[in-house]
Amino acid sequence: MLHVPNISFHMPSVFLLVGIPGLQEGAVWTSIFFCFLYVLAILGNGIILYVIKTEKSLHTPMYFFLSMLALNDLAFPSSTLPKTLAIFWLNDGLIDATSCLTQMFFVHCLAVIESGILASMAYDRFVAICFPLRYNSVLTYALLEKIALVILARAVVVIVPIPVLVGHLQYCGDNIVLHSYCDHMAVVNVACGDTQIDNVYGLALSLSITGFDLLFIGLSYALILRAIFKMPSREARHKAVGTCGSHICVIIVAYLLGIFSYVTYRFGKKTIPHTVHIFLANVYIVFPSFMNPFIYGVRTKQIRRRVLHIVTHQLNTCRFSY
Repeated sequence: MLHVPNISFHMPSVFLLVGIPGLQEGAVWTSIFFCFLYVLAILGNGIILYVIKTEKSLHTPMYFFLSMLALNDLAFPSSTLPKTLAIFWLNDGLIDATSCLTQMFFVHCLAVIESGILASMAYDRFVAICFPLRYNSVLTYALLEKIALVILARAVVVIVPIPVLVGHLQYCGDNIVLHSYCDHMAVVNVACGDTQIDNVYGLALSLSITGFDLLFIGLSYALILRAIFKMPSREARHKAVGTCGSHICVIIVAYLLGIFSYVTYRFGKKTIPHTVHIFLANVYIVFPSFMNPFIYGVRTKQIRRRVLHIVTHQLNTCRFSY
């Protein structure tokens, strides 16, 4: 009589995250590197939020979007780095299925939110440069709140199907996820059933969201450049370019890392080692969050002055206390 093994096709109760395969020997230095970036990202974005909140002159639409970006940059690495560091330091790669799906939702939701914020910041610069006299009347706080709600709602609506689809896949007992966090495709690759819907939805979502936001950003800056070239004085053109410099740097850091990580993970599996895929996926999450406060802190005069004032005041307070 033929014996049929008892195989469950339901999602495993727990998954085992392996971290970054191939970096076991350099795990200490890798973990220190990511921990260093994470701590600085938390401190930098916390300072940005504090400065914007306490400085009334920064209560403008531009800094409203910057506050949103800083909040997202606090949440994004916090959705993965604590677990990643636990794998490195405590060898604790186990994560229950519910927590895995929850992490998957937040990781991809926060990525979509960040893309939406960057597109909104491009619109802010477009209005500021092309319609400077109407800036405050166009970007009212009522409109800013609606934009923020649209960014959040769009992310939730398009990302909710991802963990739902993953939760309904068939699994054949394997629960090892070759990643340091519950990335969508990393968990899909564990399944043994038909994953075509998940693959198509993930690909279509990435292309549509990234494509639309990049197209919107590109169109905004095309109109901005046209307006800059029409300005009568060189000083005015230089000032206009300067107001966009920080945003352009942030866009380059975020999208360049994100697109490179996505392309190598989906299409470069045969040419690029898996270790590089996972390492880049972690860099994509933490590095922009680390860099953004420095970009805006260095390039934005108001933030730079306020931070220097706070630091000087604290140093003087400490000096007199002794």
